[in-house]
Amino acid sequence: MIAFIKGHLLKKEDDRILILANQIGYEVMVPAFVRDSLNDKQTGDEMSLYIYYHQTERQPKPVLIGFNLEAEKEFFQHFISVDAIGPIKAAKAMTISVRDIADAIESNDLERLKKLKGIGLRSAQKIIATLKGKVGKFALIRQSDAPVACEPPDFVQPVMEVLVAQLGHKPADAKKMVTQALARKSDIQTPEELFDEVYRGERAKKMKK
Repeated sequence: MIAFIKGHLLKKEDDRILILANQIGYEVMVPAFVRDSLNDKQTGDEMSLYIYYHQTERQPKPVLIGFNLEAEKEFFQHFISVDAIGPIKAAKAMTISVRDIADAIESNDLERLKKLKGIGLRSAQKIIATLKGKVGKFALIRQSDAPVACEPPDFVQPVMEVLVAQLGHKPADAKKMVTQALARKSDIQTPEELFDEVYRGERAKKMKK
């Protein structure tokens, strides 16, 4: 069973990456908060992930789910113990860091848990009923070890939609352009300002070529 992979990044997609290790390419599904932590990684960069290996009679094709920290993988194993939350659903649901999810569980924060992808009120209640009192240590994960994927400002989504639906960019490329624009200029407040900064960044890249 695969528990850890160290190699070089071959490809990044919205919810998975491809890692080359010992001349074998491994497709690894990654929760959104892990994918966001890899924004600065480029093709060929060295990287490593702790792996949760999922294969059952109903799911005969192995699925590898990757995490930056062993503690994140451990939390994931707690998370999938909740009734009706399997590994695939759990990986898709984790749109914020383990630190924040664990804190929401321990503080009975139903509203924060309902913001997880695919998690409604009933599922949020099940998560708290099953895990409260068991995951407090994961709320202590240092932010420097596990980058926190903050919720994007309200003006980001409209810009992403225009870049993808109207201008033809792939979702991953659009997200990268927006992320880089916000990193260059953190005081952006409107879609128009964000578009301007994205354009400036792309224009600067062309001029360097």
